[in-house]
Amino acid sequence: MSAFRTHGRGHLNGPVAVIGTGLLGASIGLGLRGRGVAVYLSDPSPTNQAVAVDIGAGLPLEALGQEQPELVVVAAPPDVTADVVERALADYPEATVVDIASVKAAILDELRRRGVDLARYVGTHPMAGREKSGPVAARGELFTSMPWVVCPSEVSTPGAVQAARALAGDLGAVVSQFTADEHDEAVALVSHLPQVMSSLLASRLQGTPLHALSLSGNGLRDVTRIAASDPTLWVQILGANAEKVVGILHGVREDLNRLIGTLEDPTAPGARLDLAQLISEGNAGQARIPGKHGGPPQAYSWLTVLVDDKPGQIARLLTEIGEIGVNVEDLRLDHSSGQNVGMVELSVLPNRHDLLIEALNDRGWRVLQ
Repeated sequence: MSAFRTHGRGHLNGPVAVIGTGLLGASIGLGLRGRGVAVYLSDPSPTNQAVAVDIGAGLPLEALGQEQPELVVVAAPPDVTADVVERALADYPEATVVDIASVKAAILDELRRRGVDLARYVGTHPMAGREKSGPVAARGELFTSMPWVVCPSEVSTPGAVQAARALAGDLGAVVSQFTADEHDEAVALVSHLPQVMSSLLASRLQGTPLHALSLSGNGLRDVTRIAASDPTLWVQILGANAEKVVGILHGVREDLNRLIGTLEDPTAPGARLDLAQLISEGNAGQARIPGKHGGPPQAYSWLTVLVDDKPGQIARLLTEIGEIGVNVEDLRLDHSSGQNVGMVELSVLPNRHDLLIEALNDRGWRVLQ
């Protein structure tokens, strides 16, 4: 695999044209404008474009006049990205053109099929977003410290690749470089499969009585959070990357069939071992997810602190943890059903776990191990 990552900042001078002013396009405009880069915006929806202009993401593309942009960012839906890229390459013969669609190989293959000169084109994918959509939800800091994958073709010029990397770097992203196929294979597993599994699980809740759902905890909330995603966008993403996703789903189906067969006779010889192996395999896979700041996985110790459900309690807890001298590695919130208390789950380095519990108990906090 050809992937590599950098934190280097870019050096775009502008102007930059952004075609598509949804969440990502408008966020790119805001981020670049914050660095003093001139940005010009275009969108098929006059309303979206007007909102993006109003929030300061750039000026209407018409204001660019005859000047050539340094870079054109195509922030269109995946099913029309190839069309917009082809048009941008023709309209701006001196500019590098990048797209930010979440699938790469299908777009590249379509441009090749049309015979488009790809020297000035680079596919990219910023892996950032929000549950909200549209330019109103845009944030200039959306890409800060987030992965941004650059996928040049075999004919992309070094200057075009540098411009694509500069865009990501200027917006504070962590830049990786993959081939288009490597990218689609990776996101099929780490992004598209989680969406499918989350949606499938959440769909089972439709007819569930509310008294049963009242027992829900963070586990259910965690695995169904992304089930609230935009169906129209995901129809396009899954359709464009279907081959890669189907290959993974075949493996999931084998695992499900194995589990179903075991649970149909859970007391059969070897059944308990098979269940234990299934959970252990999940443990092993979860342990491979990169840790803090993209570093190697690291085991942390968890503790839970009960806090009164009133303003300022979580802030006070975190302030006192800072005074104790312990760094919080991760934090999750949950709520007690039927009681006015919240549960703050904290992860810390194992060698700080007992010290923190003792210090918090001394300060009057209610700590659960």
